[in-house]
Amino acid sequence: MKPATLSLRTVLLCACLSCAPASRGEDRSVEHLKSGEICPTPLVTDEAPAPPAPAGITTVTGAGEHFTWVLLDAVRPRLERDFKINLHLIGRESMLGHGCNHGVRKAQENRPGNETFGFVCCPLSREEVERERLTVHPIALEPLLILVNRANPVSDIPAEKVRAILRGEIRNWKEVGGEDRPIVLVMRPHCPQRPGHWKTIVPTLEQLRKDRIDVKAEAEVVQGVSDFVEGIGNIGSTWIFEDRHQVKVVTVGGVAPTAENLRTGRYPFYQEQSIVTHGPLSTKLAGMIREVQTGPAFRAVMKKYELLPLTAAR
Repeated sequence: MKPATLSLRTVLLCACLSCAPASRGEDRSVEHLKSGEICPTPLVTDEAPAPPAPAGITTVTGAGEHFTWVLLDAVRPRLERDFKINLHLIGRESMLGHGCNHGVRKAQENRPGNETFGFVCCPLSREEVERERLTVHPIALEPLLILVNRANPVSDIPAEKVRAILRGEIRNWKEVGGEDRPIVLVMRPHCPQRPGHWKTIVPTLEQLRKDRIDVKAEAEVVQGVSDFVEGIGNIGSTWIFEDRHQVKVVTVGGVAPTAENLRTGRYPFYQEQSIVTHGPLSTKLAGMIREVQTGPAFRAVMKKYELLPLTAAR
């Protein structure tokens, strides 16, 4: 075997799971994997000090999970122009502990002269909102995509069979119309104490199959499914796929992950994007959040990623 034929992420994944690496042209045997443990992926964070703002321009810092970061970054120039702010966003490389939790912490840093907000992809419980003294500003429901390897002939899986796969009750692709291969579950089990997100598939961490591959970042989910022909995972629709990603999205019981199918309740798996704040907001920050919730530019970005807005358009 030549090491050059392996991607760096495959080497890390195989090393942390004590599995024998194989070249991309070979089938990988997965029955011996030691799974269910989070790989020791080096922590990557994009939190750096905001660049100095010009005179008369207020710096506003937002942090949180990757999916809302994508949306906010897409309209950042417009928000900066309309509200005369320097919008510093943190979340492009969000990982376990640096996603929704980071958003809550960043929101709590808000004070005059240090304007901050957070963004999360999990609905917060009333207890957490009251305990942390937060205000939640709903944005959108986001479909959770079910990913399989591009070489997998399976193109549709009924919802209950998706759930059975995550619980470990279905373990071979031939049980859902595929080839005779064991199923490799790649998961990022973020925010296990919060409702929503992957819990719309399986409601508790304890119910997930134990022999799975847990990873720290959403990018590792995509790469894991790319690297294993037998792989399956889930990810929010607000994701920028690249040609190198050997994955495809399957329908769920014949239903595509679209905003319309979320609206009608036909598509069952989703997460909820929100902005969270703490304490009084400046006029600029409050106006920016209203624009995100109701403005046409943000609506156009949401439409691109099949998000279902949770507030009425302006």
